[in-house]
Formats: sequence, structure tokens, C-alpha cells
Amino acid sequence: MEPFVRTRTNAGEPELFVLSGLQERFPFLQAGFTSRHGGVSSAPFDSLNMGLHVNDGENDVTHNRKKLAEALNVPFGALTFGEQVHGKNVAVVSAEMKGKGRLSRADALQDTDAFVTADKGVMLCALFADCVPIYLIDPVNRVVGLAHAGWKGTVLNIGAATLASMSRSFGSRPDEVYAAIGPSIGACCYEVDDTVADRIYQAHAEIGAPQEDTDRVVMPHNKGKYQLNLQECNRQFLEKAGILSSRIEVTKLCTSCATDSFYSHRKEKGLTGRMAAWIGLRDE
Repeated sequence: MEPFVRTRTNAGEPELFVLSGLQERFPFLQAGFTSRHGGVSSAPFDSLNMGLHVNDGENDVTHNRKKLAEALNVPFGALTFGEQVHGKNVAVVSAEMKGKGRLSRADALQDTDAFVTADKGVMLCALFADCVPIYLIDPVNRVVGLAHAGWKGTVLNIGAATLASMSRSFGSRPDEVYAAIGPSIGACCYEVDDTVADRIYQAHAEIGAPQEDTDRVVMPHNKGKYQLNLQECNRQFLEKAGILSSRIEVTKLCTSCATDSFYSHRKEKGLTGRMAAWIGLRDE
């Protein structure tokens, strides 16, 4: 079953993809992914662009972010962003850090591609246009995490780094954690060269992955070209880090196949907006 369910209340409001099954199971949770619809940005960012770094108008992006907060029924000041650099740094976000980056990149959590929090009312947000969003939920200790995994973050095993931060900071046990892998470019559309494929091979070797696992991730296509399944690669890494396979949900949504719903950096040759993944603990 597809874990991300499309929702939209009224025309003109943000169209969202909500992590509905896990939210129903854990009512304290809010998590999901924006589409490209329901905002105010003009082409080529039309219309719900959430990224301040793509040369869209700052006022339009801020307006879109406020619309997201309204749709989630949270204060605008709850939205918290990092300045993403395709690394593996994980920020532990407290209530005092809430709202960082919502108005400007300079104010964002710098050099941050993943976050964890155990504080209610903090809405962790990360930006995407083909990279893999990784959601982590510890229902025992009430801790959530969010990671941004392009191929560089994937080979750095940012998902496992985020899980380790949850364990170190809040006592999360990997076998008690649930994970979801959200919309990203799929193996159907993601062609890479030897340089990227070799880094994936190396990352698999470092965790002792069997050859059959690697074969499901890197698939030779043409001479020196491969189809890369980043979603499956991150799923395997999370399982290797100790999350039970039965607790890892993976979307079937490909951002490149579905540019009617999503932005795709690869498909749209870089001239496009960004979706936002969000996760937080309800301020009950």
C-alpha cells in the first residue's frame, strides 16, 4: 500500500501527500510531503515552491510556507529549516531553535541535511526535487527524525547517522523505530555514470551488503551508464542499521515521472522549485 496519500481541502490551498497510515497509528505524529500545487509562485516555480535558494521571489516562498503552516494547523514559527549541503550532519533541534530558516537561508541551521527532535511543536522541514526524504519515528520515546538523501547523502549513510543521533540523544532503539521513504526520483528515471555507481558499490561494501542487494540498487544500462534505485538503497541501509524491514515503508511515487505533481531537478533541467518534507510532534 502506498504510504503517502494525496490530500487537498479546497482549490487554492496546498495539495499535500500525507504519511497517513503512520499518523493514524501514532496520533502524536504529523508527517508528509508537499506537491507543486496550491501556492503563489510563478513559472518555472509554479506554484507551491518551498525553496528560497532557487531564485524565486522571497515573498512568494514565504507566502507558500505560511500556507503550508496553515494547512498543517501549526504556527508559522514552528517550521524549521536547515541549509542543506548534501552532507551527513544531523542537528538535534530543541524548542529554542524552532523556526530557524523559515524566513531566510542565513538564519537556517547551517550545514544540516538531517534533524531530530523530541520537543512538541517543532516542525522539521527539508527541501527536495528528486532526492530521497527519510522519515524516522520512535513511538516509545516520542522522537522523530528527517533526512535529505541525494546520492551523496546516501553513500554517507545519512539515514543511519540520523538514527544514531536519535539513539545517542534520546535513547531510541533501532528495533522500535518506524521509517518511511518518501517521493523521489525512481530507478525508472535515474541514470548515473561510473563515478556515482562506484561510490554506491563502495558504500555497500562498507556495510557488508550481499551482492544481490547491490544488484537491486545499481543496474547496468548502457556502457558506463546505470539505473540507480536510491529508494531501495536507503531502505537497505536503514535495515542494516537495525530497523526491522516490516517497519520500513517505501513510496512508489517518482518525482521525475510525475512532474504534474512534483518538481524534478533532473527532468526539468534545474529550472524548477522545491517540495518540502515535514515531520513533527503535535503540540497537544
